[in-house]
Amino acid sequence: MELKPIKSEKDYRNILERLEIIFDAPVDTKDGGEAEILSLLIENYENELYPIEAPDPIEAIKIRMEELNMRQKNLVGIVGGKSRVSEILNRKKRLTVDMIRELERIL
Repeated sequence: MELKPIKSEKDYRNILERLEIIFDAPVDTKDGGEAEILSLLIENYENELYPIEAPDPIEAIKIRMEELNMRQKNLVGIVGGKSRVSEILNRKKRLTVDMIRELERIL
């Protein structure tokens, strides 16, 4: 297959089909090398077409708290008192560097 940048949905589908055929080829073979290059082309195309933005820090904290079954009260003493935790999670106060370090440690 001629290797070239993906410019259209048709190119994308064709490369996906080709990759499906050669996906399990050993890395040290011609098909294995081609599969690696096709994977990079696909990744680049998908990143341009469907960029994933970094999460909002407060949303990231809330998501992680939910994953750990934590409540706001669990952050009291880590980022301050009850009212400070509420202010931060409601975006009324900003996180400090020290708070971020502590949150990284526990979350």
